[in-house]
Amino acid sequence: MKKFISLLLLAVLFASCNEYQKALKKDDVAAKFAIGTEMYEAGKYTKAIRLFEQIAPAYRGKPQAEKLFYMFAQSYYKTKQFNLSGYQFESFVSSYPKSEKLQESAYLGAKSYSMLSPVYSLDQVDTFKAIDKLQAFIDNYPNSEYTEEANKTLQSLTAKIEKKVYENAKGYNTISDFKSAIVALDNFVADYPGTVYKEDALFYRLDSAYKLGINSIESKKEERLLVAKTAYANLVKYKVDTKYKEKADEMLVRVEQDLQKFTNK
Repeated sequence: MKKFISLLLLAVLFASCNEYQKALKKDDVAAKFAIGTEMYEAGKYTKAIRLFEQIAPAYRGKPQAEKLFYMFAQSYYKTKQFNLSGYQFESFVSSYPKSEKLQESAYLGAKSYSMLSPVYSLDQVDTFKAIDKLQAFIDNYPNSEYTEEANKTLQSLTAKIEKKVYENAKGYNTISDFKSAIVALDNFVADYPGTVYKEDALFYRLDSAYKLGINSIESKKEERLLVAKTAYANLVKYKVDTKYKEKADEMLVRVEQDLQKFTNK
């Protein structure tokens, strides 16, 4: 019995594959639509895409077009071709504003772009694009069943941008470009006042000001040491028991010692 069932399944699979190959070669768009739908419903998205690509131009404006282009977009999404799924879902939303699949398609279009977002250390053009798309979705459909998930994705992408900006600012300190580090870290704290990296940013702001100050020529040293002293005050004001307290205190001692020389003049 098991052998019979296995043979039957093989026969069905062979027939299905045979029909698919025939559909690819024929000019019968209705047959391509039917077989493409079968492939889609069977989860064979790559095969479905090949047929949908062939018939998409012929179906524009036809009654079946809404179903076709929804399946087309979903097939790209399911095969992780997110550039193409993003484009297709956006096109679907624009073409079928009264579709029952409208909100889902609008969300998946925005989500497609979020899936293209790389790790924070790389260029974030796609991340900014995804943020814009997700925010537009949330603005357009504030009560959608997808809005909560969209907000979570948006927060995740925003956190990635925040980390990127922080690491870039901190990077100036790493390469000993302390003037640029001070400016970049000041801008970061101003732009992201509630950032989770605020304590770190304030410390590296202090570290940059300290190193710039103690290594300055005499004519600029006092002014820069005073900037470092203020940076120390800002750090401990933000967090008295900062994890950087020991290092920061050591810097302050050196700053005050060097400033004493100017007081005694």
